[in-house]
Amino acid sequence: MSPQKLPKSIQELEDLLHYDTKVKVAGIDVDGVLRGKFMSKEKFLSAASSDGFGFCSVIFGWDIHDAVYSRELLISNKQNGYRDIIASIDLSSYRRVPWENNVPFFLVSFFDPDTKEPLSVDPRGILKITMDRAAKIGRECFAGVEYEYFNFKETPSSLAEKKFTDLTPLTPGNHGYSLLRTQLNNAYFQDLFDESTKFRIPIEGHHTETGPGVLETALAYTSALQMADNAILFKYLAKSVGMKHGVIPSFMAKPWGNNHVEVSLASGVQRLTGGHRHVHVSMRDSTGVNVFAVAENEREFGRKDAQYNDTRFLSQEGEWFLAGVLDGIADGASKGLNRFQLVPTINGYKRLVGGEAFWAPNAVTYGYDSRAASIRIIAPPSVPPSATRLEVRVPGADMNPYFALSAIFLLGLRGIEKKLGLPCEPIGLLSAQDKASGKVKMLPTSLEAATERMMRPESIAREPGMFGDDFVDHYGGTREHEVLLWNQAVTNWEVERYIELA
Repeated sequence: MSPQKLPKSIQELEDLLHYDTKVKVAGIDVDGVLRGKFMSKEKFLSAASSDGFGFCSVIFGWDIHDAVYSRELLISNKQNGYRDIIASIDLSSYRRVPWENNVPFFLVSFFDPDTKEPLSVDPRGILKITMDRAAKIGRECFAGVEYEYFNFKETPSSLAEKKFTDLTPLTPGNHGYSLLRTQLNNAYFQDLFDESTKFRIPIEGHHTETGPGVLETALAYTSALQMADNAILFKYLAKSVGMKHGVIPSFMAKPWGNNHVEVSLASGVQRLTGGHRHVHVSMRDSTGVNVFAVAENEREFGRKDAQYNDTRFLSQEGEWFLAGVLDGIADGASKGLNRFQLVPTINGYKRLVGGEAFWAPNAVTYGYDSRAASIRIIAPPSVPPSATRLEVRVPGADMNPYFALSAIFLLGLRGIEKKLGLPCEPIGLLSAQDKASGKVKMLPTSLEAATERMMRPESIAREPGMFGDDFVDHYGGTREHEVLLWNQAVTNWEVERYIELA
């Protein structure tokens, strides 16, 4: 299929839509859910020719299940009547939806109707601001995302009928990188890749992962905003393609409890891991050179002034960037930036219980090519200098990619500005005793703890050049709402444990 031409003017847009009668548009809420609608071609072209069109702000006033937040928040509330905000159409996001008769599709960004400034909690707007801050020092942000997600032989109706319990995995057993397992449900597996290509979401790798019905899809490395768009749209694509095949792909961080095990004669009892979302990041200068790579004269033996051996093939700027991210996610730091941009749900923290035993780092750690660390340094000699990057392994598959990438890059830029030193030794030099003694700083273990840390007046997130008070107060309020609902809930575990014997 030939690449879809992107419209650069209203005339080109009119030409592209010549044979269409309607257009699909969508924006993103704070939970990373696409909220959108169909518009007539005439209405769409009118909006594209102006500042945009009115979109109900309630998408920033309610939660993932359309329940109004427990307390009134800044953007959308009873006092302002859940007024409209401006949805501005991004022509560069144009693509066609292959499973919906090739209907044209565009993403929007949201703006304040009074100030015409980007909405303080609009995911795309926040990431654009982040990239602009990088551009001021001559840097362009690049990223890649790997999704690991569970797939079930279910439909929305069967989920409700089963009360979301005893779900049937797409395939049984643990079969990472299996060529055999993909022969089952092969049409679904192939469609995920092929429809992504048609939908302008390039994929680098697509395979089975360890766990019943688990797949992993690595999205092709690109600029940060394009990556976030592709990440959010891949979830939409997977869920849409899944409906066609009677499959529900779940990006929930951990749909299985630790008491759920896979048992086989060959492998014995195995507890199940969660759904990860590893994020790869780097920056380039105005000539396209990767600024995380060491200089040409350092490529044989590495950088002599590296703080540790693990960072000798990471540039000084890359080391400062790494230190900034580590400083920001540190649980014990007096001004630590909360992880709830990386782990934004109640369930996401269940994935981190058990930590590295389940490939989910739960401490402030880093290391060269270490999958046990929170941040994995990928650099020569294992890759070419141009591919030098950091892999942030903390997030689950349920993260909002715009907020997560913004947090990572803002923290990294802060580290560069302050020329921060690495706060700890690499993971290879740490021991179990270091964790027990408190030398290793642990990450928050609940959304409640993470939210409390983010909301503090001295939070890094409130600093100039970071997210700002408006974002922290609004987004923090949405996480407090999640915590409140969780604290009010009575779970199956509680009933099973206490109803008879308490």
